[in-house]
Formats: sequence, structure tokens, C-alpha cells
Amino acid sequence: MYKTILEVEGMMCGHCEAHVNDTVRKAFDVKKVTSSHSKGQTEIISESPLDEEKLKAAIDETGYTVNSVKTEEFDKKGFSLFNK
Repeated sequence: MYKTILEVEGMMCGHCEAHVNDTVRKAFDVKKVTSSHSKGQTEIISESPLDEEKLKAAIDETGYTVNSVKTEEFDKKGFSLFNK
């Protein structure tokens, strides 16, 4: 399993978070996705690494900007957005 962490610019509220999450779910087969507009981050859990360019393009089409993408092996302790 892999965790992909995106720095996303432009999310202002819970609806923005949902819009980004829905976009990711439609473009990729993911186990879980969560966004935080206050942190400007989206975290995605997937079985295999995601295509970073396709991920950036899908989110950019919604009007948000992906500033960085970081992929790491997933430690099943949970999402860091909930642990901080």
C-alpha cells in the first residue's frame, strides 16, 4: 500500500475538500482519500503508486493547483491529518 501526499492550493472549505476527493476517486482506484483545506493537503491511500502527472492534471482541471506530490509506503497506523 502507498500513501500519496499532495500540497493543494485553492481549497477554501469543506466543499472544496469534497470536490478534490471526488476528483481523485473518479480518476483512480484508491482505498481512501481525505483532504484538509486548512492544511492545504490531500492524502490518498492506494494499492499501487499513482501516476503523479495524471493526478496533477485531474486536480488542476478542477481549478485547484497541486504544488507538490510525495509518495511513500503506507504505515497502517492511520492518516497523518487525523494524528496531528
